Amino acid sequence: MKRFFPLSKTTLFLFLTASPHQCLRANFALFTLSHNNITNIFYYCILKKKHLYLKLSQEKAGNLMRYKSISLRESISITELVTIHYFEYMSDFSFPGEAHNFWEFVCVDKGDVKIRMGDSDIILKKGQVAFHKPNEFHTVDATGTSAPNLVVISFHCKSAAMAFFEDRILKIDELERNILADIIAEAKTVFKGRLDDPYQTEMLRTASAAPDAEQLIRIHLEYFLIHLMRRYNHSSITHTDNTLSSLKVTKMKSDTEVLNRIIHYMEMHLNSRITIEQICKDNMIGRSQLQKLFQQKTGLGIIEYFSNMKIETAKEMIRTGHMNFTQISEQLGYTSIHYFSRQFKKITDMTPSEYASSIKAMAEGAFEDRRM
Repeated sequence: MKRFFPLSKTTLFLFLTASPHQCLRANFALFTLSHNNITNIFYYCILKKKHLYLKLSQEKAGNLMRYKSISLRESISITELVTIHYFEYMSDFSFPGEAHNFWEFVCVDKGDVKIRMGDSDIILKKGQVAFHKPNEFHTVDATGTSAPNLVVISFHCKSAAMAFFEDRILKIDELERNILADIIAEAKTVFKGRLDDPYQTEMLRTASAAPDAEQLIRIHLEYFLIHLMRRYNHSSITHTDNTLSSLKVTKMKSDTEVLNRIIHYMEMHLNSRITIEQICKDNMIGRSQLQKLFQQKTGLGIIEYFSNMKIETAKEMIRTGHMNFTQISEQLGYTSIHYFSRQFKKITDMTPSEYASSIKAMAEGAFEDRRM
């Protein structure tokens, strides 16, 4: 038979006037003392009291803390993307020119090119970026001394701040180069087709793209432009001079210098087969430090990075057209043409001959398409 804990009027009044915390303590004490069910009216009083208390507390807090939002201002806003390209051109490439009603910039990743901006002919070197304002006639030609790699991005933007980039040729830094690499990487996941198709006029979405990838492209692109503008306009930047930030900047510069030194070392040894031990010995760096540095800065292991360097050099040699595949293989220190072909296909998903044919077909197709 169930026993009920008797409630006097005094006890009920105390529960009604007590705080929620006190009610809970009393509730627990009564339960542990008797292990009996408390009457429904008792529980109702407690819950009602807690509800009223919380409601009053929320109203009081609302009266004390009134927030007001602020609209964030934008200096540069990209409204639409037109094209994203990463071109690997032949050394005799020549683009006859065009003009369009949107912005475009050309950044040289490798080699150099001759460009026309309005009435001016300019040699654009590795690491430089040229901006073409809407309706400006522009051309691109390889200089014949190298097979250039170019990043070309075009977009609509009506922000007044874009006036900064009119008729400008700027030098990008390491951060800006990494931002462009992020844009290219995201674009490969978002859009169909190859980014080196020079006569692609529409970017078509893939069905499997991440829902936030397009937003990341826009954010990266706006960040790239804003960072360039602020870096060349020092008066708009407030520098924080404290010991911690100075130490971080110093370490970043030191790591970058070490990385660049080792990359230069590998460029000088592209015709040989080097080992991690040899790289460490010749550059006075520990194996673990070397591997950590390349993983953090490039996302690749040191030997994988070196293999990619060799294949990128091979692609440039193929586009230049001065050597056959056997000569390129020997020049880059491969033990055989067969091993070279396997490595080339592993990294590019094409054999050397397939790559050469695709580059030639694209160049010829682009010219035929533009003449029609």
